[in-house]
Amino acid sequence: MKKKILISTGGSGGHVIPALNFYEHLKQNNEVFITSDLRGLKFIDTKNYNYKTIDVPDIKKNKFKFPLNLIFFLSSIIKSFFYLKKNNIDNIISTGGYMTFPVCIAAMFTKSKLFLFEPNMVLGRSNLFFLKHCKKIFCYSDTIRKFPSNYIHKIQTIYPLLDKKSYNLKNDFKKSSDQKVFLVIGGSQGAKFFQTELKNTLNKLSKKFNLFVYHQTSAENFKDLEIFYKQNNIDYQLFDFESYLESILLKTDFCITRAGASTLAELAFFEVPFLAIPFPYSKDDHQVYNAKYYKDNNCCWMLDQKEALQKNLFEIISNILVDKKNLQLKKKAMSKISSKNTWENNYKIIINTINEN
Repeated sequence: MKKKILISTGGSGGHVIPALNFYEHLKQNNEVFITSDLRGLKFIDTKNYNYKTIDVPDIKKNKFKFPLNLIFFLSSIIKSFFYLKKNNIDNIISTGGYMTFPVCIAAMFTKSKLFLFEPNMVLGRSNLFFLKHCKKIFCYSDTIRKFPSNYIHKIQTIYPLLDKKSYNLKNDFKKSSDQKVFLVIGGSQGAKFFQTELKNTLNKLSKKFNLFVYHQTSAENFKDLEIFYKQNNIDYQLFDFESYLESILLKTDFCITRAGASTLAELAFFEVPFLAIPFPYSKDDHQVYNAKYYKDNNCCWMLDQKEALQKNLFEIISNILVDKKNLQLKKKAMSKISSKNTWENNYKIIINTINEN
């Protein structure tokens, strides 16, 4: 008999993309549902998923709207409860964030089995809140910061979740261009630092190398960047959210990126040398520890944002690009860390974990 499994997600691409990968793993032998808030909707092609919107207000965001937001929040719990009951949901996978709170709270009343997901190297606050009530928590490592020792037994390690296409495409592309292909990733919400402070560095690099830049940022920043790239005669392509990022990664020689868990996992899998500049205001500095994990395994270079502002970023990147021996060492380290990351291996882990609990 097929299990009925709900995946609760929302917010940024860092929450939604892994949720979609969970969905793809589970849909073959189960009836799978997915819920998201309005922000997460932009990442989901609703025609291909059994989808429901359950929007959740951030009750801490505006203290003047707190009473109204609290009412909406309680309403979303009630809505979640009836959705779980109506669809007889057996199991729930939450990808974290405040937007999953209503579904997880409703699960306590419906007695649905709860599984959590923590891709970062620091335990998220919503996951900490529900850790007592979950069966297992899927993690990329068993050494997560701020993880209570009395719940260590609940960790189920998996390999970083990637789109199924990634495994098929990895060895398909052979680069033919003479250009040095750069990728700039500011995150699904865009990043002001990557919008402004990198311009001078990229301009200088374009004078030294035959450069093509793929630049990910929010759509509202396109016009400003288009002016910059055109004025400086730099070949470029801008994108907001790219559902086929793997096709870009296959062409990329070097990446400058924030340190979201999904992004770093994809870069390591495709063996793209990268410089991580973690977002300095991420909750509990989780981006710092995400990047540090790869740096400690000799997979990348890392600078904090203050260092990037104070040091000569052009010189740092130039030195990286001409040191071909070190570039190859980084690629070799990334290959080693990703060697067992296959679709089949993750499928077995996820299915067995849900069936055994």
